[in-house]
Amino acid sequence: MVLDPGSIGLLIGLGVLIIFLAVLFTFVPVMLWISALAAGVKIGIFELVGMRLRRVIPARVVNPLIKAVKAGLDLSTSKLEGHYLAGGNVDRVVNALIAAQRANIDLSFERAAAIDLAGRDVLEAVQMSVNPKVIETPFIAGVAMDGIEVKAKARITVRANIDRLVGGAGEDTVIARVGEGIVSTIGSAHNHKKVLENPDMISQTVLSKGLDAGTAFEILSIDIADIDIGKNIGAELQTDQAEADKKIAQAKAEERRAMAVAQEQEMKARVEEMRAKVVEAEAEVPMALSDALRKGHMGVMDYMNYQNVMADTDMRGSISKATGEDDSNEKRGQ
Repeated sequence: MVLDPGSIGLLIGLGVLIIFLAVLFTFVPVMLWISALAAGVKIGIFELVGMRLRRVIPARVVNPLIKAVKAGLDLSTSKLEGHYLAGGNVDRVVNALIAAQRANIDLSFERAAAIDLAGRDVLEAVQMSVNPKVIETPFIAGVAMDGIEVKAKARITVRANIDRLVGGAGEDTVIARVGEGIVSTIGSAHNHKKVLENPDMISQTVLSKGLDAGTAFEILSIDIADIDIGKNIGAELQTDQAEADKKIAQAKAEERRAMAVAQEQEMKARVEEMRAKVVEAEAEVPMALSDALRKGHMGVMDYMNYQNVMADTDMRGSISKATGEDDSNEKRGQ
């Protein structure tokens, strides 16, 4: 079958038209534009094309805009597109504005966009303003003046403070401040029994300190969920101190013992030194005797008397030793 030139031109035109429509519906969100017109949102088809050129996904802007218009919010396409280009979540901001309007919370688009760009969940903040959140602390330990450890767990009911969401401290700061208040309250109690009898004294004292200053929350109430007794810290400290004193005393006693041993060794050395001097002196006695005999200061009879005295002394010494050994043998036999 041979086609005439007119038929060939018609087919080529039809193909070009199909390609044009495919490119048009791919590059230009016609269906999104129709949905916006049906919802009463005035937006031009060329404005959607401009979003494509600015690398903005039109659905990320138009769909939240449709929700905003249906909710009665006065928002412009340029604001939503600018927030999208800044890296914000347009859909979450619009949902937060709608929730704030329903709850009669004064929240502007600029404030919501700033909160979103700051990294906080603005929708969760609005929901928390309507429905307060309960933050539960872990067991926080404090020591009363009588040395008993008291552990308390608190539940903190907070509401988001939208005006301080940008730059305000988070949950960790609130928990840390409440923990500090609990520790100081327990520590100021003279007796741990007073804390057990009146746990509300903790919540009242902590709540009166204004711990929510500078945070993104407003503390509504602080309730003590659980309270328990821990260790006897005072007794443990006294025991540790006694053990330390004992070790110090033992060290000092060991030092004195070492000094006594050193002194004993020194005295033994001195005794040996004196014995050596005695031996040396005894060795000089025969020389002195011979010198005395030579010079005539001592006669022969004097020398003989000296020998008799020495022999008598040796005999008495040997007799006393023999008597001592006999007495000891008798005692052992008995």
